[in-house]
Amino acid sequence: MNTYRFAAIFSIAFAAALSASALAQEGPDLVFRKSTDFKLLTPNDKLATYVVDDPLIDGVACTYTAHEKGGVAGMFGVAEQTSEVSLACSQYGPIKLRAGKEKEKFSQGDLVISERRSLFFKQMHIARGCDAKRNMLVYMTYSDRLIEGSPENSTAAVAIQPWGGGEASKCADWLR
Repeated sequence: MNTYRFAAIFSIAFAAALSASALAQEGPDLVFRKSTDFKLLTPNDKLATYVVDDPLIDGVACTYTAHEKGGVAGMFGVAEQTSEVSLACSQYGPIKLRAGKEKEKFSQGDLVISERRSLFFKQMHIARGCDAKRNMLVYMTYSDRLIEGSPENSTAAVAIQPWGGGEASKCADWLR
């Protein structure tokens, strides 16, 4: 009976790790990884830097760096990752609502991306807001957990600037 229970738990964990790996391939773009320690027989702990485009707003990308645990748990994709994530966002082109989404607007704190940070219960999020007074898009990264979240967070702001001789868009026009 115990052998069957162990096999069932292992199968569920393995399937969850595979599906999370497949989802990660559709998410942010990996820029590079750097090892932070050495482990002889298992993967090293790493810092990984990713870039994600805002799915609703053209011309803005956010770069974040997150810790990825190695070891046996990291090798099988079941390690609980830390909550510390750094964030920087910038304008790389004219800022406007994506084509085909002109009628969509966003609310303060809408999610840009969510990513799992443990096998079941922990998620990292990047949320978007608008500082209408200063015409800036404001992004915040944080993690939450089913039982207990973390106060670890990071914030970045993108001042909306004119691009190519045009007039700057107003983020207040995109708020619900």
